[in-house]
Amino acid sequence: MDDIKYRDNLKKKVLKLKKERDAVIIVHNYQRDEIQDIADISGDSLALSQAAVRADAKVIVFCGVDFMAESASILNPDKIVLLPVKEAGCPMADMVTVERLREKKKEYPNAATVCYVNSSAEIKAESDICCTSSNAISIVESLKDYKEIIFIPDKNLGRYVQANVPDKKIILWEGFCPTHIRVSKEEILRIKAEHPEAVILSHPECNPDVLLVSDHICSTAGMFKFVKASKAKSFIIATESGMLYGLKKANPDKIFYVPTERLVCPTMKLTTLGWVAHALENMEHQIKITGDVKEKSYKSLMRMLSVSGEASGAAISGV
Repeated sequence: MDDIKYRDNLKKKVLKLKKERDAVIIVHNYQRDEIQDIADISGDSLALSQAAVRADAKVIVFCGVDFMAESASILNPDKIVLLPVKEAGCPMADMVTVERLREKKKEYPNAATVCYVNSSAEIKAESDICCTSSNAISIVESLKDYKEIIFIPDKNLGRYVQANVPDKKIILWEGFCPTHIRVSKEEILRIKAEHPEAVILSHPECNPDVLLVSDHICSTAGMFKFVKASKAKSFIIATESGMLYGLKKANPDKIFYVPTERLVCPTMKLTTLGWVAHALENMEHQIKITGDVKEKSYKSLMRMLSVSGEASGAAISGV
């Protein structure tokens, strides 16, 4: 059986099982092309957090990494949340521990703790509020009662927030995304020289020197919006390479360049059609957050959604 026929058969199997299980398939923008093709809902971390709350299904199949499935479970305690590949983790999320965070909070007792969603449920439970790359600036701005912010775990996103919210002191954590730091300023400028008409779009997890030479800095959702609205015909995309599939599909008349072949997240690429079919067939691997961690992390996530969702722009004081 050739690869195309095998993939088509797997896709049919997934769609059949999805119907039988009353499931919804939620997919991050960095997933494999064939996984993006079976998505009921796709997007960045914020969009997927919001989608999880609205999901009208008994089962959520989360095609992403573990912290995303954890968030879906926290926000949907009555639903079954499946992570097709249990080894799909996030190296950046592992760069912060509860013990070290508690030490940092003792060091800065008057600071609020803002936790990037790229972190474990335990870390979210230790934080005052969560954020994503889409809303990090507005989340920090919403903390009117605080002048100091412990920002975890991504130092590059934290630096980006500091540049845009100068009236607050951002206390950086020494965490980073191993994928986004692989692209260099030199690689960006090299491909820009080859395609001078191309607009440079970079994710805020990239290193500061990359952001300095970029035309626009935004989340993956922001990239979709920018490209759609732009009159430009070509773009250099400095984020995980899975983005190019969705951008090309949504904008077939435009051209996209990736500055380096190293922009690949290994754990995002672990999920395949076969693993999704296996997850639905065997109802595994189920992600369930319980107890005190669930209650506290729920509050941190809901505070974020209250700022970025229906109550967008509302201030959060004294969290």
